[in-house]
Amino acid sequence: MIRVLIADDHPVVRQGLRTFLDLQEDITVVGEAADGAQAVELVAELAPDVLLLDLKMPVLDGLGALERLSGAPTRIVVLTSVSDPSDVGPAMRAGASGFLYKDVDPPALVQAVRAVHGGQVLLAPEAAEAMLSSRGGGAVPAPVPLTEREREVLALIAAGRSNREIARSLAVAEKTVKTHVSNVLMKLGVQDRTQAALYAVRHGLG
Repeated sequence: MIRVLIADDHPVVRQGLRTFLDLQEDITVVGEAADGAQAVELVAELAPDVLLLDLKMPVLDGLGALERLSGAPTRIVVLTSVSDPSDVGPAMRAGASGFLYKDVDPPALVQAVRAVHGGQVLLAPEAAEAMLSSRGGGAVPAPVPLTEREREVLALIAAGRSNREIARSLAVAEKTVKTHVSNVLMKLGVQDRTQAALYAVRHGLG
């Protein structure tokens, strides 16, 4: 059972999300927060698997909540109605595992909750485009040539796997995986695993 916490300052939005999510056999809503500070408190108290987090909230906004929740095991999906591309990068760097907009289809939201809970990084197409474009001049680069093993490593990074899990999956030493990861990041021209995962999603490599 995937335990979900909803953080949004609009009661109608919270109720709508709760009603739909509670219909799923493998998802249960364990609590609701009306602002970012309450979300932080409830994550500590309830230890949900997934937090659906609005960005624009009183007391403490979504980015502030993300920063305070850094290191928490709860996977966080930003669910916002604000389509400002500049919000995507800071949210992902602050620890979000997903970035979606409130016009997402309900079935797609359910799949997103399951995917993020399973360790994947998941973004709305517009959010992925904004994240990738922010790397340089607004242009999305063409796919970079990777070796077959590097493509395998990239796909596993996109699936949220750790170096240890990748090593186990590929039957190689963890030190070897670290070398492959470094090579992938260098070739893609990205700074971290999240950006590599976004690249993989954008170019169908994940």
